[in-house]
Amino acid sequence: MTAPWSQANLSNWNRRAALHIEDATGFYDVEGFVAGKDTLDPIAASEIGDVKGKRLLHLQCHFGLDTLSLARRGAIVTGLDFSPVAITGSRDLAATANVPAAFVEADLYDARNAIDGHFDLVFSSWGTICWLPNVKRWAKVVADMLRPGGTLYFLDSHPSAQVLDQREGRIEPVYGWRTPEDRPDVFTESQSYTGDAHSEKVVDYNWIHPLSDVIGGLLDAGLHLECLHEHELLPYRLFPMMVPAGRSMFRLPDGAVPIPLSFSLKATKR
Repeated sequence: MTAPWSQANLSNWNRRAALHIEDATGFYDVEGFVAGKDTLDPIAASEIGDVKGKRLLHLQCHFGLDTLSLARRGAIVTGLDFSPVAITGSRDLAATANVPAAFVEADLYDARNAIDGHFDLVFSSWGTICWLPNVKRWAKVVADMLRPGGTLYFLDSHPSAQVLDQREGRIEPVYGWRTPEDRPDVFTESQSYTGDAHSEKVVDYNWIHPLSDVIGGLLDAGLHLECLHEHELLPYRLFPMMVPAGRSMFRLPDGAVPIPLSFSLKATKR
């Protein structure tokens, strides 16, 4: 039996994908990408390294912008997402931009059954594991998809920032630091993070996974942690008070107490 949160989140991402592909707000700059722009954020661009000739799997690839940017950098790419709208958009975008890529529609937890072979690099970034109830299962999927010696590059919002919310002009703790698998945080939204308005309010379900669960899961799955970095930047406004930081990134305003807003890591399969 499908969990109620699963269908709600799939419906949400189908709606989002349709809006994001249209790109009415220009958040994704799809037109710029088609003209040759690289869409990797500055953190990933500076840390991921040379991907030329590597077989790369992009988990939760949305409609494929970063997947195709990595292909333009020379990677042999496969993107996976559970949204049929996103996967159709990915294939259309690849054809429009004339960039070779494979895209697979499947739930992340079913990746091993949906995709043959193993990869030199698994890539995942921004707003991915918060949609997954069990991060240790995610880590096992990553390990199963990597060849021995293959590497995961992962970048996402920081769990210490996810527990906070802006209320009456102040950032304060609102959510638990570890979300129980059977009791997700529930949100009702009238617009996407891109500023695109939904035709009607949507409900989505999220989980906060502490760093100990993310890193512990990867270690338990047989990966070796190569590096862990924390950053004061995000590619979207987690809090309304955040201000542009250049290169499509955002930060807390001057005078705010600095906190880590995101983290990145590399881990290699033994």
